[in-house]
Amino acid sequence: MSERVVIVGADAAGMSAASQARRLRTASELDIVVFERGHFTSYSACGIPYWVGGDVDDRDDLIARTPEEHRAREIDLRLRTEVREIDVPGRRVRTHDLETGAETWTDFDKLVLATGASPIRPPLPGIDAAGVHGVQTLDDGQALIDTLDSTRGRRAVVVGAGYIGVEMSEALINRGYQVTMLNRGAEPMSTLDPDMGVLIRKAMQGLGIHVVDDTEVTAIHTDAQGRVRAVAADDAEYPADVVVLGLGVRPATELARAAGLPLGASGGLLTDLAMRVRGHENIWAGGDCVEVLDLVSGSQRHIPLGTHANKHGQVIGAGVGGDYAIFPGVVGTAVSKVCDLEVARTGLREKDARAVGLQYVTVVIESTSRAGYFPGAAPMTVKMLAERRTGRLLGVQIVGREGAGKRINIAAVALTARMTVEQMTALDLGYAPPFSPVWDPVLVAARKAVSAVRKDAIPIP
Repeated sequence: MSERVVIVGADAAGMSAASQARRLRTASELDIVVFERGHFTSYSACGIPYWVGGDVDDRDDLIARTPEEHRAREIDLRLRTEVREIDVPGRRVRTHDLETGAETWTDFDKLVLATGASPIRPPLPGIDAAGVHGVQTLDDGQALIDTLDSTRGRRAVVVGAGYIGVEMSEALINRGYQVTMLNRGAEPMSTLDPDMGVLIRKAMQGLGIHVVDDTEVTAIHTDAQGRVRAVAADDAEYPADVVVLGLGVRPATELARAAGLPLGASGGLLTDLAMRVRGHENIWAGGDCVEVLDLVSGSQRHIPLGTHANKHGQVIGAGVGGDYAIFPGVVGTAVSKVCDLEVARTGLREKDARAVGLQYVTVVIESTSRAGYFPGAAPMTVKMLAERRTGRLLGVQIVGREGAGKRINIAAVALTARMTVEQMTALDLGYAPPFSPVWDPVLVAARKAVSAVRKDAIPIP
């Protein structure tokens, strides 16, 4: 007899799981039913700011696989259908059809939760006013574009200075808006240390973005028609015809919480290495709704990225399909850009290292993306953290022009291999003047870190 797997969520993790399971089991062996409350499947949420800003011409360019393509592989995909309840003992889910209002119970033998994450919307006065947008799904992106196309004014306020806030600020500048970014932190991009974040602020100011740091949004003011007209922060008011929330996301695990499934400190689902929900043999979870192991600190973290979600889906699909795979963890690698300034990070920031009790040294170096004499050589700043005494690499942050961002992958591999900075100095990296100086900037930082570790070493009696 065939088994039924029910998958909640049809983006990266959910549909990767469905596709991998279908490769392993035929429809007569495994009935795959996917519920998705939105209109789209298998799309790049990371590409939404570039669609809004005009770098990507068409929404459909962000869709990797359409519902019709999934259904052609005998996956029972049901759009605009929201799962409202999970009955774990009864092995069934209650769904609500968002078009007709019909409610139905569906049985499962195996369950996959790929519910993603939700944009943070603080309970501020006016937060739900017309013209205030979160940006997480293609539906969100379309709603924002519709507002931008119909709004007569050209003043935008972005609340938050993380990846989404920074990318959306640039997108709005590209659309001809006057942009103010309100940031609660000391510098934009809190995923970097503040001494690197200041480079991001300067680049944003160079684009004409008004960056306000160390400020707390207190309310969103509206006009007589209920549309946004300004954002209040501390003692100031910033006029706005549109507001974009870039305050980050939290795991969408309300269903899991109500069902009594185990959650971590951030609210993400806890799983084993095979992405099986802890304590439940027939339930898996992946994507932005889970916490994962940080291989550097050894702690559980919520890191919502499409790269992770797709890998989770592959692992889950193997398990659901009767095979076996594991997801060992992450080192926290991410890359973004502001205009032509590339921003990358991996591993721990200084405050992350302090939070888990690690003692460390830091170094910062300035270098270039190519040999200094070669045309197009651009400046690059690299910050590196290494553990005191052992010299184990703990983290790297890079800010620079073309060719800077992807260098973070050198550090990501070194972190995964638990290399010391001294071991890194011997890495056999590719060299030619158009691509790098003789000593790659990451290796220059590693050499300086070796010196810092040795200088800081405490003699052992």
